[in-house]
Amino acid sequence: MRNAAMTLGLIAGVMGIFVGLFGYGYAELSEQHAEVGELFGMFENPGFIRFASFMAPLLAIAGGAMAKARALWGGILMVLAAACFYAAFGFNVATMFPIGFAGLGGLLAIAAGQPDEPKAHF
Repeated sequence: MRNAAMTLGLIAGVMGIFVGLFGYGYAELSEQHAEVGELFGMFENPGFIRFASFMAPLLAIAGGAMAKARALWGGILMVLAAACFYAAFGFNVATMFPIGFAGLGGLLAIAAGQPDEPKAHF
């Protein structure tokens, strides 16, 4: 379970990097050029979008990397990453896999109390 959690967290983080790049870039573009924001719409809170665009992939990758040694901490980080993606961007075609992979990886890591390692986190 820890290996699956690690893999899912790393994949979610790599996918999330692309979502974050577009989210951060569009927040900056619409703030710098008001006509782009008027044409395509603006974010209600661009500061939070910029924060989440950086932190969500970081949390997913860090959680995935920690899943083997510290499954509970890694799982919590991955669940936080999924929540951060959802809060910033919602559930749509661009975020469904990062949210799903980070959320499932987090749940698997939290549930992996004893099977893989002799020292459980509980």
